[in-house]
Order: sequence, then C-alpha cells, then structure tokens
Amino acid sequence: MGAMKPTPKNGSRLSAALYYSDPIKAIDWLCAAFGFEIRLKVPGENGLLMHSELTFGEAIVMVIGDASDAGHPGGTYWRSPLRLEGANTQSLMLYVDDVDAHCARARKAGAKIASEPKVTDYGEEYWTDKGYEAVDLEGHHFWFCERLRDPK
Repeated sequence: MGAMKPTPKNGSRLSAALYYSDPIKAIDWLCAAFGFEIRLKVPGENGLLMHSELTFGEAIVMVIGDASDAGHPGGTYWRSPLRLEGANTQSLMLYVDDVDAHCARARKAGAKIASEPKVTDYGEEYWTDKGYEAVDLEGHHFWFCERLRDPK
C-alpha cells in the first residue's frame, strides 16, 4: 500500500457511527455525561436528525437516528441496542486525562458503570492503563482509559 491521501480538513481517518432511537436526546446526554462536543448537527425533515458529528479530542463519533425513524435514509439495518434487547457488536474506547473524575461525571449523569475504574498492567514491554466501562442511555458500551505507563 502506497502513501495515503491526507484526511479531509479537521477529519479523522476513522470515525464511528452510533445509532439511537432518540439521537437528539443522545447527543445532549453524551455531551453532559462523557464530555463530547458537538461539531455538526444537520437537521432533516419532520424534526429528524439527518447527520451529526461529536468530537472528543481528535476522535469523531457520528450520532444518527436508527431505522425506526420513518423516512430516515439509513436502511432497515441501523438499530439502537435499546431495540435489540441490549445486543452490541462493538464498543468505543477513548483516552481521558483523569479516569476517576470522568467516571464520577458519567455516573452523576446517569451512565451505568459496568466496570469500575481499575488498573490493567500489560507488563514492561507494553503499557499500564486505568479504565472503566460505561453504558449509555440506550445501551452502547464505552471504555474510558487513562494511560499510566508507556512501554519501556
């Protein structure tokens, strides 16, 4: 594989998309609970959300309505975990500066803390992180980590 073209201005090489039955409520909650910032909200017809982009540092997460939104251009396969009995096929992991403070913020906003902050040491050749797992208002899983030690 040769040299890659640069990403679009202010773009990320990889962006994730999360689907919600109520994406507008989810955006407000993700900002309050996890510290995301709104970069873009594109309204659609009938009060639907056509597209959005939230940022967390250089990471981009698109929040979109699931296929239950009548007339949404997305296809019938887009679903919130809320509509799939909590089933997930992915989770997101983001680095934060202070994992304990971040966990307290998420808990206060109503996030379900699935795994309390704990240290995971992968050994001298690798790294040590402290992290926790949180579940958002519709069942998406997030891991938030703080790097404690890089490899030697």
